[in-house]
Amino acid sequence: MWELVARRILLTLSVLLATFLGYLLFRNADSAPSSRPLAQESIEQADAKIEEFIFTQSKGDVVQWQVQAKQARLFEHDKRAVLHDVAFTFYGTGGDEVTVHGEEGTLDTATKNFRLMNHQAPIVVETRSGYTIYTNHLVWTDQTREIRTEDSVRMVGHGLEVKGQGLLGRMESEEFEVLQDVHVDLAPSS
Repeated sequence: MWELVARRILLTLSVLLATFLGYLLFRNADSAPSSRPLAQESIEQADAKIEEFIFTQSKGDVVQWQVQAKQARLFEHDKRAVLHDVAFTFYGTGGDEVTVHGEEGTLDTATKNFRLMNHQAPIVVETRSGYTIYTNHLVWTDQTREIRTEDSVRMVGHGLEVKGQGLLGRMESEEFEVLQDVHVDLAPSS
């Protein structure tokens, strides 16, 4: 019962935040988003700073994905949210979910594309089909519902270890493709 109440509270907060972000986007619709990276000094010039940030992407009444961060800095002109200590959750059609954690992230509030990075330990993606993917950088493209990286990738599961450079993953079908320099080893059975 408390889980239902907690989910409704989170959904309400997400709707309020989405409404606020929609207002900001509508108010600044005439300015084009910038592709330049944010300099360290511009972080101090953020338009808003939010602790315990939650952003939810829905289609109708169905939640597609959600970003949660300990801290977010919003830049209206750039149409970006710079996030720290991030959890990105994909919701599948059958009620399945995959949550990915990262040290830093950037959400493009215009396109809903998302970038997740780790500097120390790798980002870990655990799939429903029993594979675990390790990399230090992921990009989510909302329009195609794909994750991608050009960095080193290691995928382990079902007695295999696959290493290579770059990854393309389709979240709906759970199809993942290592793009270059692919090496496959049999992992010892446990």
